[in-house]
Amino acid sequence: MTGTHGPFNAFLDLRQMPVAHAELGPLAGLRLAVKDIYDVAGYRTGCGNLQKFAGGHAASRTAGAVQMILDAGARFVGKTQTDELAFALFGQNAHFPFPVNPAALDRVTGGSSSGSAAAVAGGLADIATGSDTGGSIRAPASFCGLIGLRTTHGRISLDGTMQLAPSFDTFGWFADDIETYETVGKLLLGRDPHQHSLDRPLTLGWLDEMIARPALAEFAGMKALASAVFGTPATPMSRFSSSPDELYWCFRRLQAREAWTVHGEWITSGERDLGPGVEERFGFGRAVDDRTAQAEKVRRLTFRGELSALLGKDGFLILPTVPGPAPYVDSTPEQFQAYRERALHLLCLAGLSGFPQITLPIGSVAGAPFGLSLLGPSGSDIALIRLGRKLLMHVAQK
Repeated sequence: MTGTHGPFNAFLDLRQMPVAHAELGPLAGLRLAVKDIYDVAGYRTGCGNLQKFAGGHAASRTAGAVQMILDAGARFVGKTQTDELAFALFGQNAHFPFPVNPAALDRVTGGSSSGSAAAVAGGLADIATGSDTGGSIRAPASFCGLIGLRTTHGRISLDGTMQLAPSFDTFGWFADDIETYETVGKLLLGRDPHQHSLDRPLTLGWLDEMIARPALAEFAGMKALASAVFGTPATPMSRFSSSPDELYWCFRRLQAREAWTVHGEWITSGERDLGPGVEERFGFGRAVDDRTAQAEKVRRLTFRGELSALLGKDGFLILPTVPGPAPYVDSTPEQFQAYRERALHLLCLAGLSGFPQITLPIGSVAGAPFGLSLLGPSGSDIALIRLGRKLLMHVAQK
């Protein structure tokens, strides 16, 4: 693995080998790109790290969820780059040429599913798999003008997948049209276990505090559009017993500690040359002690119960996916960190609860995409996709 190939630096420069797929099926004729944390038979899984790739062996089996897409007729077109060990948010892996955001060339793609988002946004694939632990489907989808769903935790198998933080890790995919997105969703998810209509939109009073000033008016417009399409304005929800900052730190501590538990032994067994930011995040996880982790687990369970009670059977939350359009490629480390912290205040809600959240390419700020999200109760994934269809169809008809 020497780098990337093709436009947008989306695909890894790997020797291409045939990957079997069905000739017929609901996804026949569509091109599939696969994030390089998922096994594909005959390929090594590099996880965005050159030493992982060099020390690995070709997979004998393809990850189960990826295989389902192939068995439905999609054709494999390559493995896509990922942030190192999937532990970053902006798609800037120090070991590879950065992927290019086709929807906003001067801004980042987002990560860690960076190459997958670039491939779909650039028209190089119709479907691309990604994962979402802290926001790695939702942020790149918002940044690149795509549809992306963080699925209910545990609903889609992650066999044949590199773990990052198991109690947060979820399978996801990108597409730029809702028909394709829903077809993949029905295939992977089946029928929703949450058998109730979602018809009660809700919002959070503190969201404006997290949104970048240029995006405030756009979010207000998107929220008004959603209210018109869904037939009722979003009702403000009360605050949770934990503050937004406490929930942010709860997520950060638990995610990082789990990531260290999964990868710490490998990291400390040699010189791994981890990229900037990635090394520090693993170090942060190493320092989270048992007492702190237990307290944050209790906070997480309390939050999940409160959010579940507020959503009930028919509620769904309307929120901006991220604080604004993607940061510029040449942003300073301080600017990236400030954006990351605001973004995780929003993204951590689905991660801590395990509930599904879909981001939709509805908005635009300064000529760059800005996604609107719908977050629903556990198991309401298909219902959220259908709400997204309703909203996107209304926008298309305007």
